[in-house]
Amino acid sequence: HLPSRPTCKHHHNNTHQMKLGTLDNKTRDGRLIVVSKDNLRYIESQVAPTLQNALDNWADAEQKLIAEYDALNKDENLGHKVDLTRLRAPLPRAYEWIDGSAYINHIVLVRKARNAEPPATLKTDPLVYQGGSGTFLGPMDPVEHFSEDYGIDYEAELAVITDDVPMGTTAKNAHKHIKLVALLNDVSLRNLIPPELAKSFGFFVSKPSTSFAPFFVTPDELGDSWKDGRVHLDMLSNLNGKFAGNPNAGPEMFFSFYQLLQHVTQTRRLTAGTIIGSGTISNEDETRGSSCLSEKRMIEKIKTGEFKTPYLRFGDVVEIDMKKEGKSVFGPIRNVITQAKKPEE
Repeated sequence: HLPSRPTCKHHHNNTHQMKLGTLDNKTRDGRLIVVSKDNLRYIESQVAPTLQNALDNWADAEQKLIAEYDALNKDENLGHKVDLTRLRAPLPRAYEWIDGSAYINHIVLVRKARNAEPPATLKTDPLVYQGGSGTFLGPMDPVEHFSEDYGIDYEAELAVITDDVPMGTTAKNAHKHIKLVALLNDVSLRNLIPPELAKSFGFFVSKPSTSFAPFFVTPDELGDSWKDGRVHLDMLSNLNGKFAGNPNAGPEMFFSFYQLLQHVTQTRRLTAGTIIGSGTISNEDETRGSSCLSEKRMIEKIKTGEFKTPYLRFGDVVEIDMKKEGKSVFGPIRNVITQAKKPEE
């Protein structure tokens, strides 16, 4: 076995590049798949049955999964055709979902929209809350709610997935624990947020199930777009086929994923498979649009004195994607907002 050179991409993946997903096989946690770089083909992994299982044993599983990824990319005849409708969230349920809010522009705008001041510690102490992680939605799943009166909104975000992280991990050492990166739609029920937060006990009812893009990728899969614990790519969102936003996720992420990891491990360790969100991607440049309707509405109010854009209505289609050199990195999200049916009494 000759020593591998960095130029021999085909013989050896020196950089830990990889894409993973989860096929719906009618079990709770689905079946782990390895996905080709172009998102078109997949193989069921022989390394681990589920993504959580792989994360639980990451030190042992990682190189074997990379070998499967390399083999899949080398041989175009290998694997099955990807059908996005058969894919779940890569982690259909996770042990922990901690969502941050690392974009100052977003914080300022949504606080204004609900007549609240930004916290005094805006630039010293990250905002995070613990979200429900038991019933994540797949990339093509409908977002089902009982009423439009909830103020249904989408939020285009990124997240990282960790291995086991010790308590007291510093931002300097955080990179060792970030194994995968994700794209998501963090559905928010804007009209339920103020009364819930007024009780000073945090979000819950106002933050329902989150939808994830079909593929988790390693930081190395992002190449030079992953820098200093941030993803320097545009977050593309469309509503009913029309442009909604394309802010760059990199420069204005005030707290990096490394800093968020330091913040959330101050008083606890994290288990493998923990997901940490960035908050809604937001740029000060208004030509970049918005990654949620709440921001758009606030800009309207500042300019005209009134909110013009309604929150999501049943039948609306939210599409979110992120591309590098014209190719989708995480695969697309396409959620149709749908009226939920009440369970039978």
